[in-house]
Amino acid sequence: MRDDLHALLDRLAFRPKSVRHPPVRTVEEAHLHYAGLEGAHTKNAFLKDAKGVLVLVTVPADCRLDMKALPALIGSKRLSFASPDLMRTVLGTEPGALGPLSLIADTRRQVRFALESSLLEADAITCHPLDNAETWVIPQGEFKRILATLGVEPIVFSLKGAVG
Repeated sequence: MRDDLHALLDRLAFRPKSVRHPPVRTVEEAHLHYAGLEGAHTKNAFLKDAKGVLVLVTVPADCRLDMKALPALIGSKRLSFASPDLMRTVLGTEPGALGPLSLIADTRRQVRFALESSLLEADAITCHPLDNAETWVIPQGEFKRILATLGVEPIVFSLKGAVG
């Protein structure tokens, strides 16, 4: 999948700023290595609703996901975490490396993408490129171009007032 991701970047003539670091599995671990990078840091969850619909949710790294409030915000029913095996199969991504760029592997368009609205207001976001030992800074315009090229229309939701 990384070859597909690099081919996409070549087509878009985009080279992201990146930083290599030891593999990280949590936001807290990641901040030790890239807290100085510009852009809104993100965290991600791979979820499945009561009907089996898969959802990749991306929120600012400092947000707490309220799993009871989230379904109503994204137009879904009860949500639970999908298995790591399902993430590997559908998104070609290992736990700890999940992010919006994982959608490149979703060639069958099985995964809905839900994005917290403040990330669309940020000048740039940071995310892993299918590898939790690297982090990329993606300017907002490039992020939107990547999603459009992948044919991904995000479900945009706001956590303002919905988190504790």
